[in-house]
Amino acid sequence: MRLAVTLALLATVAAPVAVFAQARTTARPAATPKATTADPALYNAPIRAADKARDAFRHPAQTLAFFQVRPDMTVVEYMPGGGWYSRILAPMLAKSGRYIAVNPDPAAMGMTADRQTAWRASTPELATKAAGYTGGAAGDAPAYTTDALPKALDGTVDRVLIVREMHNLQRMNIADSELKAMRRLLKPGGMLGIVQHRAKPTASADYTDGSKGYLRQTDVVNLVTAMGFELVSASEVNANARDTADYPGGVWTLPPAYAEKDKDRARYDAVGESDRMTLLFRKRA
Repeated sequence: MRLAVTLALLATVAAPVAVFAQARTTARPAATPKATTADPALYNAPIRAADKARDAFRHPAQTLAFFQVRPDMTVVEYMPGGGWYSRILAPMLAKSGRYIAVNPDPAAMGMTADRQTAWRASTPELATKAAGYTGGAAGDAPAYTTDALPKALDGTVDRVLIVREMHNLQRMNIADSELKAMRRLLKPGGMLGIVQHRAKPTASADYTDGSKGYLRQTDVVNLVTAMGFELVSASEVNANARDTADYPGGVWTLPPAYAEKDKDRARYDAVGESDRMTLLFRKRA
């Protein structure tokens, strides 16, 4: 739920899925993966002291295990926002892998020339801070916008992760171009992991245009597949059956945003964070 950050910058091993009906796939549900991706100490590091309260809803270790992320990989985090996952990924990859942050093309987002300049200038600094780097031996977190990706990066990336940001791509009408850019970065057979707030199968088109934060799982699968990927598997590791996904104010009604402030706060606390799809795609030849 990083829309606030985006707006501020603007001003488990799973079974293959063959047929996707939506939300709860008709294929056999994926098993919850074991959290064996990296040293457990990463998840308990001091840099994550303020983040850990969300672990119960966001399941970072299990999610990264499902995405088959290893410490020796080159991993792109797309739209790292406030850096919640960056503070896990960057230290995980620091010794034998590579962490890269990528933000959208600011021109495609409709920014003015001044805002475009500011966005491009701020992206490396934001990524570095989000990753917890302070210079020195750790260096800076490499960071780019998709309109300025070095050609040398093409075909070098093992994983691209898009966490709770697909709705922003939809509402800004840049999903096609950004997914194509991510595909270009991936190695042959490289994989794309997506976590996204999940709408009900019967949710209307108006409710699932990105403005409410919720998307239908079928729509996400169809879109990503059309952009040159094949669905490998789906997990329910980030599912939340208590989420009705029908709030007039969208997903930001729930914690941690609490868009309605103290109104019905106990009710939303009981729900917790949103119901989420967790999908793994492979770059198709």
